[in-house]
Formats: sequence, structure tokens, C-alpha cells
Amino acid sequence: MDTGTRTADTREIELSAGTIAYDDTGGDGPVLVLLHGLMMDASLWDGPVADLSADHRCVVPTLPLGAHRHPMRADAELSLPAVARLVAEFLDRLDLRDVTLVGNDTGGALVQFVMADGEDRVGRAVLVSCDAFDNFPPGLTGRVLVATGRLSPRLFGLFMQQMRVRFVRRLPIAFGWLTKRGDAACARWMRPVLGEPGIRRDAVRLLRTADRATRRLLEAAAERLPLFDRPALVVWASEDRVMPPEHGRRLAALLPQGRLVEVDDGYTLLPLDRPAELARVIREFVRSTDASRTRTTPTEGDQGRPGATV
Repeated sequence: MDTGTRTADTREIELSAGTIAYDDTGGDGPVLVLLHGLMMDASLWDGPVADLSADHRCVVPTLPLGAHRHPMRADAELSLPAVARLVAEFLDRLDLRDVTLVGNDTGGALVQFVMADGEDRVGRAVLVSCDAFDNFPPGLTGRVLVATGRLSPRLFGLFMQQMRVRFVRRLPIAFGWLTKRGDAACARWMRPVLGEPGIRRDAVRLLRTADRATRRLLEAAAERLPLFDRPALVVWASEDRVMPPEHGRRLAALLPQGRLVEVDDGYTLLPLDRPAELARVIREFVRSTDASRTRTTPTEGDQGRPGATV
């Protein structure tokens, strides 16, 4: 296996909703598929991927969540459950197997929807400071963003123009309580919605579906998490102001093979605030679960013996 850090190639794939861009480092190591949140893109994961790509294949789609590259089809369903189904379609089209599916912020809600659906291509799950239970839309940041979805696409674009100003981006109603150190990435994420009418249209369509019905679906997904019988890791920012740390503990307790790691000196967007620590935690989780599977996989002569685990 190549032990040097790989540079991700940006590719595109045509899915049922439209064209999706994704980064792929390639390689023959364990596959990580990493999901971002609302008004973000694949670059959320640049820091951890720079580390993890040394011994993993890292695949990072830019999902139609408001900072995507190409407008979706006019008839495409844009809701969080629909985007979660798009993630499953993405895994299928790339024929990715035994995937470690990782999600941060709203990307963690998408992971929970995929887990609840029993997607068999997912071998492990990692939830990183994310929407859970009744915390949707999450915190002041989420409530303000969803409220802007009631505007027309044109007025939404005018409202988002304020995000050009660093002082505004650092307010609690924007990205101020999501990241301590990631303002440059936040500024970059605004470019598609400010420059492309089709992206503004998609963002408004998505935000208008982020209602009580979606919250109930997220709560229902949490009720199904005890059925997820594969390794799961919950990583939470101990100083999180948007995603309650208690939710991380609850999620870990619900998962039969759940583990909890709390990380200090960072807010919700740990891939920006603590990329090296997050990469270390994910790597150790994948290695330890791989080792556990190796120890419990029976030899050919053991097949069918009582207590053998396949």
C-alpha cells in the first residue's frame, strides 16, 4: 500500500437528481465517504483527508446542500431524506463496499438516515457533532438559515450577500458558533449561492423542506439506531454551542457497538477546528474495528461451528 498522502482528484457523476462533483483520493485502503452540512462543500474535509489519504481511500461528494457546483434538475426532490437517498445511490453507482460513512453537522443527519435505512454498503458509521433527535434545525444558526428559505431565491441571494463580510460570518446567527478557525472555508462556501441563480433556487427549495416533518423523521431515525449492528463512532466537540454534547452521549448509548470520543478546543465543525485530532480518532476507529473483524472471522474449517462469527 502507498503510504504517501494522495491528492484528491475532483470528478463528476450523473445521479438521478443531477450532476454531483466529488473528490476521490483513490488507493486500496479502507474506504471513507465523508459528508458535509448545509451551505458547505467537500472542502470541509480537506484537513482530515490530507492526513487520512495516506492509508485510506477518501471519497467526498459535494451534495446539493447550497454550496454545490451544478444546479439540480428542476423536478429533483430536494429534502434531507432525499439527499440521504442520493448518498445511497452514490455508493451504489461507484460500487463502494464496506464503507465507513462519516458525517459532520447536517451531514451527520444524512448518515443517520442512511443507517436507519439499513444500507448494506455501510460497514461502519462515524457521527461528528451533528443534528440529532429534536435539534433540527440546529440552534440559532440553523433556525435563522431555515427562516431565510421562506424568501424568494432573489431575496435569499440578497440576504446572503451579507456573508461577504467577515464580521457577519462570525456572528452566532451565521458561522460564529460553528467554527473557531475556519472562516476562510466559510467565505469560500458562499461563492456558489452568490454567483449562480440555479444554486440559490436549489438552496431555497431545500430549506423550505426543513420543517417539523423533517424533525420527526430525524427522531424516527434515532429510534432505529439500536438496529444498526455495525461499529459506530460518535465524535463530539465538548464546547459545542449548536449541537448539545448530551446528544453525542445519547447517540453513543443507542448504538449497540457505539463508542464516544469528546474533543476539546473546537466547535461543531471539527474538520476545520481540529483536523489532525479528528483524523487520528477516525484512523484508530477503523484500525481497531478491522482488527476486531480479523480476530472474529472464522477460517474455512470453522464455518458452521457454534459461536463462529462471519
